[in-house]
Amino acid sequence: MALGKVLMAGWALCMALLLATLAGAVGETRYDKFLRQHVDYPRTFTLAAHRYCETMLARRRVTAPGRPCKPTNTFVHAPARDLVAACSQMPDAEGFHSTPTAMGLTACRLRGGNTRPPCTYQARQLQHHVRVSCVGGLPVHLAGTYAPLQ
Repeated sequence: MALGKVLMAGWALCMALLLATLAGAVGETRYDKFLRQHVDYPRTFTLAAHRYCETMLARRRVTAPGRPCKPTNTFVHAPARDLVAACSQMPDAEGFHSTPTAMGLTACRLRGGNTRPPCTYQARQLQHHVRVSCVGGLPVHLAGTYAPLQ
């Protein structure tokens, strides 16, 4: 009887570990979500260049039917390692880390008052520094951008 309980407990533990492993395999880390929502390197060229934001936000599952349109989103056209490197920079007073150099990016801003798909965006090409918050040495949130000092 005792052996049966031990075997049952062992089986339950194995199943719990298996389920936890599978959940982690299909789950998206905060860093993975950051990459999906904000890094487009090399820059994707769409057939209709003026539709870049709509195309990328839909392709990257940032906007989707049934969800409100995201008011703004920025795509950085630099390698992910350049944004990871920002995490080694000294944080500012608000705790954000900035890239040491300006990088190419596309800033998408929702046009009009439509907050439900289909979403229409205005795109601006910029060369800005990028501010991120980091966890474990990896960027997990794009906190904003700013123009280089002239």
